[in-house]
Amino acid sequence: MISLSDLGKSYGPQVLFSGVSLQLNPGNRYGLVGANGSGKSTFLKILTGEESASEGSLAIPKRLRLGMLTQDHFAFEEIPILHVAMMGHKELWTAMAEKEALLAKADESFDGDRYAELEEIVLRYDGYSLESRAAEILEGLGIPAEAHPRTMSTLSGGFKLRALLAQVLASDPAALLLDEPTNHLDILSIRWLEKFLTDYPGLAVVISHDHRFLDNVCTHILDVDYESIVLYPGNYAKFSQAKVAERERKEAENLRHEKKIADHQAFVDRFRAKASKARQAQSKQKLIDKMAGNLVALAPSSRRYPRFVFQQRRPSGKTVVEVTGISKAYGDNQVLDEVSFTLERGDRMAVIGPNGIGKSTLLKILVNSIQADSGEVEWGYETHQGYFAQDHRDQLDEESRQSVEAWLWECCPAEPIGFVRGQLGQVLFSGDDVKKGLRSLSGGEAARLVFAKLAVTRPNILLLDEPTNHLDLEAIDALVQALTKFEGTLIFVSHDRWFVSKLANRIFEITPTGIQDHRGDFDEYLTKCGDDHLDAESVLMKARREKRRAKQEKKGSSEARESRDHERLQQRRKLTQLRDSITAKVEKTEERVHEINEQFCDPTYFDRTPRAQVNKLEAEQKKLKARIDELMSEWEAAEKELEELAS
Repeated sequence: MISLSDLGKSYGPQVLFSGVSLQLNPGNRYGLVGANGSGKSTFLKILTGEESASEGSLAIPKRLRLGMLTQDHFAFEEIPILHVAMMGHKELWTAMAEKEALLAKADESFDGDRYAELEEIVLRYDGYSLESRAAEILEGLGIPAEAHPRTMSTLSGGFKLRALLAQVLASDPAALLLDEPTNHLDILSIRWLEKFLTDYPGLAVVISHDHRFLDNVCTHILDVDYESIVLYPGNYAKFSQAKVAERERKEAENLRHEKKIADHQAFVDRFRAKASKARQAQSKQKLIDKMAGNLVALAPSSRRYPRFVFQQRRPSGKTVVEVTGISKAYGDNQVLDEVSFTLERGDRMAVIGPNGIGKSTLLKILVNSIQADSGEVEWGYETHQGYFAQDHRDQLDEESRQSVEAWLWECCPAEPIGFVRGQLGQVLFSGDDVKKGLRSLSGGEAARLVFAKLAVTRPNILLLDEPTNHLDLEAIDALVQALTKFEGTLIFVSHDRWFVSKLANRIFEITPTGIQDHRGDFDEYLTKCGDDHLDAESVLMKARREKRRAKQEKKGSSEARESRDHERLQQRRKLTQLRDSITAKVEKTEERVHEINEQFCDPTYFDRTPRAQVNKLEAEQKKLKARIDELMSEWEAAEKELEELAS
């Protein structure tokens, strides 16, 4: 449990938050949200002790182990990847290393007492399962088993971050503090991380700009805004509704008070000079002073919403681009193999797949940034491409000393300076911001500037490679709104499933075994392929089952297999019926828990409900949650038997 009392942080006159009093409890997963620069990362650093608060107090139990994702890519370059993942629990890793050293020197001398102490530490922290636990986490995060003995130096920057994330998760801390853990993860790895966090029994605080991740993982939202941090129950979708309602309620309350004050003031102004009404006027004035003192000054929001506008200069021809037999390899690594498709005007095609499969390479080939080894790309009539690169800073020429304003003006030299500044204002560059040098821009600022270029150049084809990576939630919302209104053709790469679900009308999945081209939206695609299709754990288990099945088929005769298969089919039917029955019970029980939660989320519920009834509902909720745990254990047992039958 972590407790905060009147916590505040400021830098000179800039107040990030103040008066924050709340309690973070085990079993809860808190999504930490707010605008870029609002103080989210600073708050995490205060929790870990990297920074101190300006005011207030923070209480963390001494023996509470915190796990926080480090960004130091190069700290473990010559250490095997598996060992890096195991090193997160320092006390356990040190004990295991010392124990191995004692055994290595056992022929010369052996300290039995020290060995017993180390063995006790290893047993206390379940050290004998650490290696398998770390390996499983690495696989879930997309680093295959054959890579585990290699050193960290063999990984790219994105995969090094995955290994460091595995280090935190494998250390089994009592509290997880994760700053943008989904960055550099693909859809498969994000789904795996969601399942890991959902099953995690400790306290978790997570910063993320992925709507669906926050909805799937979080039990509470910590909102950094209005110079405070406010706790909301529920996931991000529920928080979004509750926050708007709460702000509207406070504003309406202030308006009512202001109207009453104005009415009383009118009375005072009218009758102040009349002797017969003077006493009443004085009483009214005192009432006005009291009411004015009770007015709550609402702090301005730190959230800023950019306005993106994408308009095509003219429509393209019906056929936008024809791609035929595109192949590309980097040395021995074949990333694209005979990729073909045709894009029609109005298509909104999302390119998805695991990292390193060739998604960004495909877009670079389309815009002629790199050459394919073979194949052709033929653009249609009147097509004008606008490209947003994943490494979009390269598009800004940061080596130059240009300002933001000068760079954008070069993109539309025929327009007056007022037009340029107006476009910059829409993407949140105002005042002296327009004079900033390109090299001093943050990731989010650089992204918004590239989008401003796409707005003024008015292409009819947008090619976007991970456009949400450096944007906050407000900018992502604004980008979705703008792209929804865009009348041209869109092809984009994204690991953000919410973003994909809002925009795509075609899913183009690149897999190690080939291309899946689905004409329809993301939800239809999931219905067709199954949600497990995006589940790294299920993919791994499926691969292992197929290996075991191949070995077994070599051993047995066809008659033995037929008999065994018939028995398995009967057993499978029974288990399937049992699993489905349990699933129905879980859903029904969860519906009741949801109904109770909805009542508890009502801000007025606890004020208008007798305590006895509240206690009764809380007891029912606790009992239902315990029942869900029991049912899930039964479901997992049935599912495990089904998997064993399938293997």
